[in-house]
Amino acid sequence: MEGSDIAIVIPAWNEDETIYKVVSNAKKYGKVIVVDDASTDNTRLAAKGAGAVVVSHKENQGYDKALNTGFDAAYSAGCKYVITIDADGQHNPDLISLYLKYLKEKNIPLVLGIRPKKARLSELIMGLYFKLRFNVHDILCGMKGYNIALYDGNRDFAHRKLIGTELAFWALKDGHRFSEIEVPVWPRNGKPRFGNILKSNAIIFKALLHIIAVDLCSKNQRKRNRD
Repeated sequence: MEGSDIAIVIPAWNEDETIYKVVSNAKKYGKVIVVDDASTDNTRLAAKGAGAVVVSHKENQGYDKALNTGFDAAYSAGCKYVITIDADGQHNPDLISLYLKYLKEKNIPLVLGIRPKKARLSELIMGLYFKLRFNVHDILCGMKGYNIALYDGNRDFAHRKLIGTELAFWALKDGHRFSEIEVPVWPRNGKPRFGNILKSNAIIFKALLHIIAVDLCSKNQRKRNRD
């Protein structure tokens, strides 16, 4: 079956207004796996009705754990490529075909999206760090593409709560090739995933501090090993 080696992973929490349309548009490109992070609305039923494989958390565990669960399901299903998109309708699922061109035809293991602009001060600062460190323009774009081998080398990427960046971060640190794609952002339906502006900035700054700490520790460890 064409597309059987492709998983489109969609973390979702209370997105019943948009998830049906997102799944319907994405499923022509591969197996859609929706991770329902203990929604209290009809997200699970809407996603299943649209044709997705739905994996449900009994308790809300957050965005990173939902991503990790989706990757685990894709890996168990034998998928070779994973593309993540948001459940809120902000990403155009037809861009999946472009991601697949880089992943499959050009054999690029990591494909990152670039949004037209960053919405928060914390995103600008985090973006600056990744630009200087890895020449990456938008690590926080939720639409990313991965060769499943990146996950195979890092099965648990949820414990640091790096808001969906950890697997890409480790791939960049390990020197894997990457490409970037411009991703238009459509208006969001519903509330922002990370809450109001103060809360979201705090979450992103905390994630950035974790990333910097891990980055510095690994650099020091490599230096000690060389010495």
